[in-house]
Amino acid sequence: MPSRPSLLSARLALLVVYVAACVVALLVGGALADQPPLVSTAIADVAATVVVFAFSVVFRNTSVYDPYWSVAAIALALAWARLPAGGSDGAARVVLVLLLVSVWGVRLTANFLRRWRGLRDEDWRYAGLRERSGRLFPLVSLFGLHLMPTVLVFLALLPVYAVLTAPAADLDLLDALAFVATAGAITLESVADRQLRRFLDADPPRGAFLDKGLWRLARHPNYFGEIAFWWGLGLFALAAAPDNVWTLIGPAAITLLFVTVSVPMMDRRMRARRDGYDAYRARTPALFPRPRRRSAPVSTSM
Repeated sequence: MPSRPSLLSARLALLVVYVAACVVALLVGGALADQPPLVSTAIADVAATVVVFAFSVVFRNTSVYDPYWSVAAIALALAWARLPAGGSDGAARVVLVLLLVSVWGVRLTANFLRRWRGLRDEDWRYAGLRERSGRLFPLVSLFGLHLMPTVLVFLALLPVYAVLTAPAADLDLLDALAFVATAGAITLESVADRQLRRFLDADPPRGAFLDKGLWRLARHPNYFGEIAFWWGLGLFALAAAPDNVWTLIGPAAITLLFVTVSVPMMDRRMRARRDGYDAYRARTPALFPRPRRRSAPVSTSM
C-alpha cells in the first residue's frame, strides 16, 4: 500500500490534470461559442481529453483518464443546462436529470479515488495493451483508451442534452419510470461496488472470487447498473418529447461496449485466474440479475 503522502501527491497531481483539462475545454468552448452547442461542446470535450492523454503519457499511466468518464458527464450536463433553452426555467425534469447525473458522477469518481493507489497503479487492461502494442501504445491509448470512451460518453449524454434543451413540460408517468430506473441503477451499482470492495478488503484466498449478494445473481451486476443508468436517462428524453428517440443511440452504444468488450474481457481474465469460474459462469447470467436455479451446484469459491 502506498504511504499517505505519496497517495496525497498523486491525487493532487490528478487534480492538476483535470483543472488543466477544464481550463482548455472552457477556452475552446468559448472560442466556438458561435457554433451549434453540440458541436462546440463536442470539440471542447475532445480538447480536454487530449490534455488528459498528454498527462497520461507524462505519468506513464493511462488510468489518469479513468475519472474522465464521470467528471466529463457532470461538466457537459452543467454546460448544457446553461444554454438559453435549457434549465434556467427550473423545470422539474431538468432538476431531476441534473441531480441524477451529479449523484452518479460523484459516486463513480469517489469509487475510483477510493481504490486508486497512486500514479504507479494502472488498470490491468491498459498495462496489458501497453505490453502487447509496444511502440504503438501511444496511438492505441489516444484513440482506443481516451478518445473512444469520450465519444461513447458524449453519445450516451445525448438524452441529457435533449432534456436540458427542451421546453419545460409537466412530469408524467414515463418520468416516474425513468427516475425509478436511473436511481435504481445508481443504487444497484453502488451496492455491487461496495460488496466487491468488502470482499477484496477481506484479503480472500488466492483464486477466490465473489459469489455472494448481487454477484450471486449476475457475474457483472456493476456493469448492469451502469447500462441501466444510461437507459434511464434515455427514458427521460422520451418523456421530454417522443421524437427524442434518436438520442437512444447513446445508451445503445454503451450497451454494445459492455456486451462486446467489457464483459468478455473480464470473463477471460477471471477464467484464467480463478478456479471454478467456468462453473460459476455457466450457472450465472452475465448482466441481468436473476435468482439462481435450485438445481445449481453449491459454490465453493469463497
